[in-house]
Amino acid sequence: MGWKTVKIGKFLIERKEKYSPEQANSLNMPRLEKIDFSGRFHIAESKKTWTGMICIKPSDLVISWINVEKGALGIYEGESDILATIHYSSYEYDKNQIDIDYLRWFARSSEFKRILREQVGGGIKTEIKPKKFLSLEISLPDIEEQRSIVQSILSVQEDINKVNSLNNKNTGFVANLRSSILQDAIQGKLVPQDSSDEPANVLLDRIQKEKEELVKSGKIKKQKELSPIKSEEIPFELPKGWEWVRLGELLLLSEYWSAEKANTDESGVPMFRMGNVQKWSLTYDDFKYLNRKAKDLPKLYLKKNDLLFNRTNSWELVGKTGIFLWDDDSYTFAGYLIRLRSSFLISPIFINYYLNSDFFRKTQIEPQIIQQCGQANFSGGKLVETLCPLPPASEQLHIVEKVSELFTYCDVLESSTKDASEASEKLLESVLAKVFNP
Repeated sequence: MGWKTVKIGKFLIERKEKYSPEQANSLNMPRLEKIDFSGRFHIAESKKTWTGMICIKPSDLVISWINVEKGALGIYEGESDILATIHYSSYEYDKNQIDIDYLRWFARSSEFKRILREQVGGGIKTEIKPKKFLSLEISLPDIEEQRSIVQSILSVQEDINKVNSLNNKNTGFVANLRSSILQDAIQGKLVPQDSSDEPANVLLDRIQKEKEELVKSGKIKKQKELSPIKSEEIPFELPKGWEWVRLGELLLLSEYWSAEKANTDESGVPMFRMGNVQKWSLTYDDFKYLNRKAKDLPKLYLKKNDLLFNRTNSWELVGKTGIFLWDDDSYTFAGYLIRLRSSFLISPIFINYYLNSDFFRKTQIEPQIIQQCGQANFSGGKLVETLCPLPPASEQLHIVEKVSELFTYCDVLESSTKDASEASEKLLESVLAKVFNP
């Protein structure tokens, strides 16, 4: 029967019931928290509101105006009325004119975005109010063709879901592979041992002498005594020539930043913050800056191979560690980070790998995290007391080389998975563009 140009208001009727904050609070009704991009409703118990609210009734079509073009609309299938903020609107609809699944897919199409750009001031990023939305003119096939189009999209979506499921499995596989590589590395299973290597206990003696010389020359402060390692603390047996040590035994210094505040003046010294610390590395963007005349600054300039440990963050992010690989005396760091500098006789990259391993997090960090004011914290005092497996110096270098090689393969796998995910998304966009352009 062909496609007709119609206004959305021809098949949707906005539900007009609205409540003031006082009225809404007195009703004590459940509340819509959000509609996700798959159209699923997230509903919470009643809670106090300071804004006006709308009413949603069973079988209503509900639309989130902030994210409608991403698919945040759906049918409310509950049995009783609920409330939502005025960032949503609720509609009765004519089932003889519109298939709701068709409308949901149409809202995700490039054709819908084109209509928004052309017919709504401000484009697709504007919060679209009902009056504007209902006045939009779209090309609409008859109800039978709408249903046929939905079935065609679902057939493609089923194949895409299979690809995405495989991609998710591959992503998990790569994460597990990295974890397995690091576990083998810290247990001495990744590279063969060489009996001619200087054993770790001799290396420890050399590190101690190095520290004593630096203390005498005033370059570092004398460190506090660390706790002796008890036999019941040792999680597994190490290869011959390795030693279990406290992390602090391998460090020349472990220190926090001062309380001086940073700003946005780019003439200052770039400051790494918690968002700059990723697993394994640091990101060199989104900086704040410290005045170059700050009193502690000369002391707390970063040196190449310094490690930054995130001591305060959310539970899952506290403990992230990155290694600084740029020029000396050009960057500094924020107060919720701890700067670690290892002995010159130790591979800082080996330490960085270890501190980012699942083993270190699960056995040394998580059992001692303290939750305060909604954030997790792990102090520098605890950090230097954590356990660390120490291989001979030459084996550390072999381990770093092998981990780097294997991680390169992991990067390739990750990139392939990402490319496949992007390709499946573009396929869906292509299908939507084709079916919604009559």
